[in-house]
Amino acid sequence: MMNKSSSQSKEEKKLKWWQLSLLGVAGTIGTGYFLGSGLAISIGGPLVLFAYILAAVGTYVVFDALSRMTADHPEQGSFRSYAKKAFGNWAGFGSGWVYWFSELLIMGSQLTALSIFSRFWFPAVPMWIFAAGFALVGLLIVFFGNKGFDRVENVLAVIKIAAILMFLVIAVALLAGWIGGGKYTPKFPLGYQVLFPHGGLGLWSAFLFAFYAYGGIEVLGIMSNRLQKPEDAPKAGKVMLLTLSSVYVLSIGLAVIMVPQGVFNSKESPFVLALRSDHLAFVPHLFNGVLIVAGFSTMTASLYAVTSMMITLAQEGDAPKLFSRKWKDKYPFYALLLISGGISGAVVMALLLPGKVYEYITTAAGLMLLYNWSFILLSSGKLLKANKLSGVKRWTGLILIAAAVVGTLFHKLSRPGFYISLLLVALIAGCDWIVQKVRKKREKAANEKPDANEPFDQQHRLENGPEFQIKSIRMRKSKS
Repeated sequence: MMNKSSSQSKEEKKLKWWQLSLLGVAGTIGTGYFLGSGLAISIGGPLVLFAYILAAVGTYVVFDALSRMTADHPEQGSFRSYAKKAFGNWAGFGSGWVYWFSELLIMGSQLTALSIFSRFWFPAVPMWIFAAGFALVGLLIVFFGNKGFDRVENVLAVIKIAAILMFLVIAVALLAGWIGGGKYTPKFPLGYQVLFPHGGLGLWSAFLFAFYAYGGIEVLGIMSNRLQKPEDAPKAGKVMLLTLSSVYVLSIGLAVIMVPQGVFNSKESPFVLALRSDHLAFVPHLFNGVLIVAGFSTMTASLYAVTSMMITLAQEGDAPKLFSRKWKDKYPFYALLLISGGISGAVVMALLLPGKVYEYITTAAGLMLLYNWSFILLSSGKLLKANKLSGVKRWTGLILIAAAVVGTLFHKLSRPGFYISLLLVALIAGCDWIVQKVRKKREKAANEKPDANEPFDQQHRLENGPEFQIKSIRMRKSKS
């Protein structure tokens, strides 16, 4: 059994760079692209394509930094461990919790997106009912575990890629006239009002949603230690992001040609809008079903991520130990109980704010994701060997991230999400300060506490020390 498990672990590590690239493409594409792109287009206009290209550059810089740190110092906690190494315990605590909240919000965003997709068929059903249903199924999957879930994820990844290819083929067929009856007349977007529906500030505000579409690369950075050649990780990242940005720009470019600017909204996928045709009435329904399958797979993956991070935080003392315990040594009951509370918050928001919940949660999720990426870049500056090129790349990434964060202040839909993210960061910082203070007090008390064995040690030294030996010799001499 030992030999078998060790050989299996060796096999797991044998990934070629192109396999890692494919995993990255499949794992990154989710509701942030399928639905979030509609929000980005409606705010930023057709020129949001350039925002996706810039976001790809920023994402590559983050991936490059994380993969190089992983190649130099493989750590189970990945970016959290690197933050701790670079800046101390407070950074490890902060990075772990920022990531946990970002994934929780991403999960809330995905649940909302899944609810929106479901209402395509059942418009009269309230969003919160769909959100609660999908959340319950996801929690059950994670609670009971599923040995075959990795294989299922691979199948779902293929479905996602197939859906994009299907969209590209049908869109080209509609534009070329091979298929007639498109709902909208294709028109290349021209004119300032069409290209900048909300001005330059609108395009700036949409920058965050372009970044959000690339969310998930930090998980790929963790997987880079499974490469046959760890030094190939940056190459894998380049190919992955080149593929992603090409797919995003091509598909969104086709969508903005096929659908009038005023039709894009945050309630319908731009690709479903583009595929509406009198002769292909079934296609939007088919594509919508694929979107639900794809969105559920990424939502469940996020649920696994937050559960694993919570257990790790609890095991390392950055969360109550209770959350590291498993019911019957198998089920992460307590961790999932806490996560259920967070998911319930997203469901309640869907109930109270059915019109704007996707925009608010997605903005907050994207911002928390970028805060964590900033941690990664700053940690790399401390841990990696310094050179001029790495410094330029790091600062380029930080400037692009800062631009995306600041841009959310200029649009009424994204501004509340910015304040939500600040509130969460303040909460994490406050808890971090308390935890570090308690730790210092405990360490100080432990150092000052007298050793319980000290009286015995003193007696032992008196009985066996030089003074006792000299006294014994004198006594033997006097007796003789």
